[in-house]
Amino acid sequence: MKNKLRIIGGDWRSRQLSFVDAPGLRPTPARVRETLFNWLQYEIVGKRCLDLYAGSGALGFEAASRGAKSVVQVENNVHACRSLKDNALALSATQITAVQSDVFRYLAGQAQVFDVVFLDPPFGLDLVVQTCQLLEQNGWLAKQAKIYVETELHFDFSGMPENWRPLKSKNAGEVAYHLFGRSPVATK
Repeated sequence: MKNKLRIIGGDWRSRQLSFVDAPGLRPTPARVRETLFNWLQYEIVGKRCLDLYAGSGALGFEAASRGAKSVVQVENNVHACRSLKDNALALSATQITAVQSDVFRYLAGQAQVFDVVFLDPPFGLDLVVQTCQLLEQNGWLAKQAKIYVETELHFDFSGMPENWRPLKSKNAGEVAYHLFGRSPVATK
């Protein structure tokens, strides 16, 4: 079942998505998605979600299937972005917008506020901390936002925004996945 994945919960449960081969693209496995969405079960319905380094779109489609108000998927690879748009069309997923852009360029643009962010960049390129800093510094996060981060198993989180608190963390093979909660920054 190469280049296909199933949505595991919500309105589109068991629907299959197709995606392209692209460097660094590794769809979040079903068991990891199941754990993540158990963690977020009360945080998705009616919320605004941002799926950075969207790749196959597994996380964004799962969030939309479970009642997210809107999902923006940001993907740099033109072919992967086309697959995201095709899958959204096939599901009649009007709440999903796929944006073909470099994530850093996107985060340098006009900020929108998101309640939940999914961050699953290609491994080995040292993108996590800088992306997290841009989310915080450039005003992309709601006061109590939840941020999901998928990394290599042994990842150094030095330099993460100081007002983010680790809420949950697990490992699956060579992958570690983490849920952070944002605390509002105190004004001076």
